[in-house]
Amino acid sequence: MQKTIAFVVFPGFQIVDLAAITVFELANNLPGGPRYDIQMLSEHGGLVASSSLAKVDTLPFSRHDYDTVLVGGATSSIVATAPFLDFLRQAGAASRRMASICTGAMLLAEAGLFDGRRVTTHWCQARQLQREFPKTKVEEDRIFINDGKFWSSAGMTACIDLALALLEADAGAEIARTVARQMVVYHRRSGGQSQFSALLELEPKSDRIQSALSYAKANLRKPLSVDELADAAHLSRRQFSRSFRLETGHSPAKAVETLRVEAARTMLEQGNHAIDVVARENGFDDPERMRRAFIRAYGMPPQAIKRGMRQANPA
Repeated sequence: MQKTIAFVVFPGFQIVDLAAITVFELANNLPGGPRYDIQMLSEHGGLVASSSLAKVDTLPFSRHDYDTVLVGGATSSIVATAPFLDFLRQAGAASRRMASICTGAMLLAEAGLFDGRRVTTHWCQARQLQREFPKTKVEEDRIFINDGKFWSSAGMTACIDLALALLEADAGAEIARTVARQMVVYHRRSGGQSQFSALLELEPKSDRIQSALSYAKANLRKPLSVDELADAAHLSRRQFSRSFRLETGHSPAKAVETLRVEAARTMLEQGNHAIDVVARENGFDDPERMRRAFIRAYGMPPQAIKRGMRQANPA
């Protein structure tokens, strides 16, 4: 029996959020499908323009008992009408699952559906969400969160991770992996994974420094001396050290530590690895050195992050 996916939009919605629909569309084309009946909804129905002015055709609100309701977000402020919020409340009560993408979390929070629940949103709106809706438990650096029947995701392409997680819950990991491959994305990032990328934050300006960082990321288990990184960049040690700091704002040693901490955190989040194994695989001399690096980066030791992941995902 097909599950009905209702995707809710409004004038000015962010069109990249519709990438989530592609996950369910592709799942329909696999053996055993179609699995989903996909419906686009809006308050009044008809054509609804996104922030890029591209329009989608929608059905007006009528029923409330969908399998899954997805609410998109926007890059600007969203003003919800009373009927819109009333629909969300009724759909939240009648549907099996309800999820927000990006700042769609603001709408579900305004409807009272996120009261007392763990929730995430686009990192640049997370503190506003917590400030305006203090009954929510905002975790600003998460790709997606599942709390009971309610789900929420970070912004932009995180909608794909959310949709793949929903698909995996419905049809299993192999179907979700197949769809991820068809979409040419990594199989979904874990919900607890950071919204940020160390390489993106370092923002190297030249190909040579980018090459050195890419080499470091691929060889974190090695000692990675400045001379080795300079060779990867095809620069002298002196030129490399000067250029590296000018382009990234960090010393090579600090940047390598940042890459190691990020990789170690991902390893902790995605598997049940012992702390000493994680330290060794990511180039830390010993667990104590990794512990100090985690405290500098996150304000907590790796054991606390591992414990938090177990509590968030007890299964």
